[in-house]
Amino acid sequence: MPVAIQSIYPTFRYRDAPGAIDFLERAFGFECGMVVEGPNGTIAHAELHLGGEWIMLGSKREDIFPSGPTTTYVVVDDPDALYARATGAGAEIVRELFDTDYGSRDFAARDPDGNVWTFGTYRPEAP
Repeated sequence: MPVAIQSIYPTFRYRDAPGAIDFLERAFGFECGMVVEGPNGTIAHAELHLGGEWIMLGSKREDIFPSGPTTTYVVVDDPDALYARATGAGAEIVRELFDTDYGSRDFAARDPDGNVWTFGTYRPEAP
């Protein structure tokens, strides 16, 4: 399994965390790393990666971890291929493939809990 070296980890909470893991794998190509099960079929903690970048997720807990929606941007080399994969997996596309004025090719899709995932070729660079 790849070793994570990043310092910021987007973290998501889902009503159906096992279903979210399945969706993220099928629709967007994430690969599941560690999964720590919680009580009653919940997920206490899970780690998924796409290339060398990692996210964490778990089951929604209103007391300390409500689910969101949030928006996350992910840099990919081939958004057209990922778009085909996402639509083939039934992802809700909220913004069709398009080319930006700053040279990126993007699309956006919503996951089952309402989080919007934007995928594109733009990679911010440090000054």
